[in-house]
Amino acid sequence: MTASLSLSQARRIALAAQGLAKVRPTGPVTSRTVGRTFARLQLVQIDSVNVVARSHYLPFFSRLGDYDPLILQSMAGRKPRKMMEYWAHEASFIRPEHFQDLRVWQKRSWVGAHGLDPTVRQDMEDRILMALTTGRPMTASELTARLGHDEDSERDNWGWNWNIVKRVLEHLFEEGRISAASRTSQFERKYTLTSRVIAGTNPTEVDAEASLDRLMDAAAQAHGIGTVRCFSDYFRTPLKAGADSVQRLVRAGRLEPVVVRGWDRDIYKHVDAALPRKAAGRALLSPFDSLVFERRRLEELFGFHYRIEIYTPAAKRRFGYYVLPFLLREAIVARVDLKADRATGQLLVRAAFAEMTAPADTAVELAAELRLMATWLGLQEVVVWPVGDLAGALSEAVARGGSAPAEHPHPGSPLRVEPGNVALVSPVD
Repeated sequence: MTASLSLSQARRIALAAQGLAKVRPTGPVTSRTVGRTFARLQLVQIDSVNVVARSHYLPFFSRLGDYDPLILQSMAGRKPRKMMEYWAHEASFIRPEHFQDLRVWQKRSWVGAHGLDPTVRQDMEDRILMALTTGRPMTASELTARLGHDEDSERDNWGWNWNIVKRVLEHLFEEGRISAASRTSQFERKYTLTSRVIAGTNPTEVDAEASLDRLMDAAAQAHGIGTVRCFSDYFRTPLKAGADSVQRLVRAGRLEPVVVRGWDRDIYKHVDAALPRKAAGRALLSPFDSLVFERRRLEELFGFHYRIEIYTPAAKRRFGYYVLPFLLREAIVARVDLKADRATGQLLVRAAFAEMTAPADTAVELAAELRLMATWLGLQEVVVWPVGDLAGALSEAVARGGSAPAEHPHPGSPLRVEPGNVALVSPVD
């Protein structure tokens, strides 16, 4: 008999699977704790946007609080590696055990050397591989200089206007022949042979169905509960093949069909998924957090409509440039447009909006979360701008984190709040 779940139960299963159902640990966050969190998530999307922090740092803050991001650099840059870079949902840190399976199912040859003359491409491949075989890990710029090319030569209007060295590097990365040994402080990959990153990367015959089943099983574990589309989207594997894989996993006892009242689609729960009695977590979520990957699931499961507006013209944005959803217990109750202004030591809340069902303690809980984030980022104060229907209550809640009462601000001036002090700052653009 097919089990029937309420929408609340489904939410709690999803949050538990993502490590967002519990109150964060109170003690120091160790590398072991970070490793367990990454093993639960299976992958973390990489993005160069650094408005608040690098996007792959934020999911760990959301789940663990104040931790040292250098732990991630160690996990990805030292042997034995607990994470490595490859294409998955997008460019991502993945668990090394998924690498060979993703090589079977990730087909992105359009990104790198597409359109290059085959003879020219082969010659450049040989030269790059020889340089990496005989030398240390290098960035694209270092390899360009090593191979005697001008950094700005041979660029065209293709893609991101890469030169030929960068294009062939990306092609080799897509094929899994080279990988990232680490990243520089400027977020550039330092390329090396994949065999130097993880062992056992020589091409072998892989059972494609078994490979996909492993990926879909991992995706289902990370979701706890979801649809074929949800699971397929996690590693960006084909939807039709994913539907067949789900049926194999059902027959193998890894997934079970369930009915979720109010979620009118074919739903599957992973056999290892936990259903906590309540969800007690609190988190600001990166726009690239794995909980919000699949927007349709987010809306159907949490009633939260979300779009990233980074590429939307400023005049057409509804909520802001870099908007983070705010999770409180088992609901997403608000969203804030944030920016870390490192020059001034301020965490800027450029807009704050509450959902219609936001509970009475939303502003208080969000203020506490913002103070925690500011501490983690090494910022000294939280600045709340008077934009959005939650901004007023949030300003007051952040102010109450100090000991002095608020003055009477000019309507166009945001509050600058720091421990023990409330002050006014001049409006800025």
